[in-house]
Amino acid sequence: MSDVTTKELRIVGFLCNWCSYGGADTAGVARAKQPTDLRIIRVPCSGRVDPLFIVRALFLGADGVLVSGCHPRDCHYSTGNFYARRRLEVLKQFLPILGIDSRRFEYTWVSASEGQRWQHVVTTFTEQIHSLGAAPKFMDVEPKEFKLGARVSTPILPLGAGQDQPLKELKTAIKEALPKLEVVIGWQQGRDPLHAVPLFMRKAEDVDKLIWGPCNVHNVATYLREYQGHKVGLVLKACDARSVIELLQENLASREDLTLFSLPCQGTFDYGRVEQCIGRYTQLSDVQFTQSAATVMVDGTSKTLPYAEYMQSKCLRCTSRLPKLVDISFGTDPTEDAKDARESAESLPPELALVESLSLEERMAFWRASMERCIRCGACRNSCPMCICRDHCISDTRDPHFMTQADTFLEKLFFQVIHALHLAGRCTECGECQRSCPLGIPILALRQKLNRIISELFAGYQAGSDPSQVPPLLCYAVEEPKIKEREW
Repeated sequence: MSDVTTKELRIVGFLCNWCSYGGADTAGVARAKQPTDLRIIRVPCSGRVDPLFIVRALFLGADGVLVSGCHPRDCHYSTGNFYARRRLEVLKQFLPILGIDSRRFEYTWVSASEGQRWQHVVTTFTEQIHSLGAAPKFMDVEPKEFKLGARVSTPILPLGAGQDQPLKELKTAIKEALPKLEVVIGWQQGRDPLHAVPLFMRKAEDVDKLIWGPCNVHNVATYLREYQGHKVGLVLKACDARSVIELLQENLASREDLTLFSLPCQGTFDYGRVEQCIGRYTQLSDVQFTQSAATVMVDGTSKTLPYAEYMQSKCLRCTSRLPKLVDISFGTDPTEDAKDARESAESLPPELALVESLSLEERMAFWRASMERCIRCGACRNSCPMCICRDHCISDTRDPHFMTQADTFLEKLFFQVIHALHLAGRCTECGECQRSCPLGIPILALRQKLNRIISELFAGYQAGSDPSQVPPLLCYAVEEPKIKEREW
């Protein structure tokens, strides 16, 4: 076994108290020769190792991180390492999107009697880190902006204004159901005809304000957490319904309390792109919708917004116009027309395609430039329908003091990683986080990457598709067909 003779690097090891720490102790008692780079942190179980511990260590300058626990099916706490195995594999595949080489993190299994195996593990991992050299630091990378590439050129399903949908029939159905509900949440016109805001319908006259069309950008499922335990109605787009289904999967909402309404959705505006087109204005007096575009009258000037150019990228990739879970709906779903759905679903969305086109060093430069623009307003978290613990968020707590309030890009990036990893296997890609960001930071790419990792590892799992399913990181399997045992 070769010796590592170069300068020591900073390697952090999280070792299970019952097995791997005992294995390291056995190697020490046997006077087995080991590298001295590793700094060991003893934990009760590998299942106690939050992936954020590893990210934090790498952000703060560690050159490598090793997690070692009991062998699967031999955990002191029965199932701890089964949960850990899923979380750690997802993290390992996620690290490159941040610009961190995945080889700088490994996880493995060592029992208390395997002193010789521990010697092999720690020596092999240390040699691997030395071959990579000292880890690049975010602080040493010059920030660099990269522009988003082209979007999907042709939508799977036809886009439109939805003005021909049976809105009158929907309003009648809501009025009939309203006496049994505390509130029905939909959309109404906002500050001008091009913008909508959430509408809370409690009286019949409120229902008359309901609108339907490409201005209905808000995900009304975000308000469910405020009405938990109350009888509530929701007017849903197909993408909003995925968030409702995910909340039902996690028992964060009760199906008996919900009445779900819908019309076929034909896409919603990307207001970031719309504002780039129309610019600053004093008065927006009128909007006319046609089959292919919206014509906006701004300060006496007419501007045309073709749907294929100015709707959200998720709408171009959408394969269903009606929710999978709905109580009262009108209109038909043209899903059978989506002949190229499989091909388009496999193509990357523009945010993720941009980041994945970059080298690891360029990704670090990209995230540094993006996070230096962040003002830590919290809009991304507050608009997320799945972020139900915002009043007790670990990023805000001082016990433990997990992250600081320092106005540095690294703390801002760590906050985004916290949010993304807490949504792993749960994010429905509604895009509310990125839409609500006042600086237009493409943070959705982190969630999109995690969703693709989860789908590849766990049989094509898609968050918010089946109320009876359990999110993959909230359960485990004894045998994992796509996760190796990491036996070196």
